[in-house]
Amino acid sequence: MKILTQPWPWYVAGPLIGLTVPALLLIGNKAFGISSSLRHICAACLPTKLPFFQYDWKKESWNLFFVLGIAIGGFIGGVIFTNPEPVQVAESLKADLSNYGITDYSQLVPADLFNWPALVTPRGFILMIVGGFLVGFGTRYAGGCTSGHSIMGLSNLQWPSLVATLCFMAGGLIMANLILPYILGL
Repeated sequence: MKILTQPWPWYVAGPLIGLTVPALLLIGNKAFGISSSLRHICAACLPTKLPFFQYDWKKESWNLFFVLGIAIGGFIGGVIFTNPEPVQVAESLKADLSNYGITDYSQLVPADLFNWPALVTPRGFILMIVGGFLVGFGTRYAGGCTSGHSIMGLSNLQWPSLVATLCFMAGGLIMANLILPYILGL
């Protein structure tokens, strides 16, 4: 039971995630990616005449089951096999974050940042609303998400996926080191 409640090391989890690429290709010549499932859901559920949603989404219904499996697995991992211990955060990071009023590490994400009352603060609005919009816009603009480009695209040696992954990494470094400290200071 302990192995299911602890984070798996990168050398176990990484190859397991990576093996989804050849498995999907061998089973049904399908591409791995998560963000396209939102398009399939919208095409199935929204009665619209927008050209973007006018395609045979039923051919991609396997993707919806794949995402449903991820959601069920996340629920099982987060509720049934949850680790009762608080999230482990390095002492140096705790010291840095305490300067911004972030001290509660009892949940997966800091409750000081991600809660309903924080949503109406400038910091919470930028992190949750603006950040969510930018992630959605960036996913559409890049033609896919990090899983599709970085896992599937790189394994297929696709040049656009390499460019997208380099941009994801550069954006993450810039955000974490230059922009996030300013936002947390609000």
